[in-house]
Amino acid sequence: METPTLARLFNTLDMGTLLELLLILAVATLLIVVAQKLVPWLADQLHGIRRLYLLAMVPLLRLAILVAAFLLVVPLIIEPSFQNMVALLGTVGLALGFAMKDYASSLIAGVVVVGEMPYRNGDWIEINGIYGEVKHIGMRTVKIVTPDDTQVSIPHLRIWNDPIFNANCGLPQLQCVADFYLHPAHDAAAAKLVLQDVALTSPYLFFDGAIMVSVHEKPWGTHYRLKAYPIDARQQFRFISDLTVRGKAALLRLGVSFVTAPVLADKQA
Repeated sequence: METPTLARLFNTLDMGTLLELLLILAVATLLIVVAQKLVPWLADQLHGIRRLYLLAMVPLLRLAILVAAFLLVVPLIIEPSFQNMVALLGTVGLALGFAMKDYASSLIAGVVVVGEMPYRNGDWIEINGIYGEVKHIGMRTVKIVTPDDTQVSIPHLRIWNDPIFNANCGLPQLQCVADFYLHPAHDAAAAKLVLQDVALTSPYLFFDGAIMVSVHEKPWGTHYRLKAYPIDARQQFRFISDLTVRGKAALLRLGVSFVTAPVLADKQA
């Protein structure tokens, strides 16, 4: 069996074929832009789990459009035979493997991300110490916006070696924690009850979520962690601030003393 030459591998491109290729690429580009603009806009009109489900459709739609465009373009450029396809894919695979190993790895990881969904649009994730909301899942990178409103692009290849921390995993709620460090000489039962009441009276509280106050006795004092869920994950920082401000005021009314920063730093060191 003869090895296919370049002349046998590629079709002759006439003006009609070139116009058809341009039309396919233009339509695919337009559909991707519409999907990436329209679907998030529609999602922002919704709330809760429906918003996150719709946001998760964006990378799936883009991948479907790219696959469909690829299947339409390849037969126009290459003589559609098994021998030609094996030769082309082998050549492309070797080129990608040697010349663009990391880039190809990110592209493959992007396909894995779409399938396994370790993170989706609307999720709050932490990768390599960077925490923020997933705004866009591209073929090579995931773009997240940090609490300081900084956009960060992270290559998908991070999923091969780095742990991915997902705070809400496609759900509208995530657990928030407010920390309090108190002098050990106080009524722990009363302090715990006060903090539970603070969470119950927050305007951001998701009432179907659990409220928990964990108490840890340390050599330098008592560490309280007030854990609860806001109505929407995007409210997490306002929720934590509300719990912290009102929790501190309620504990002061109870007559509790807080551990000072110098003492806390010295004990932790």
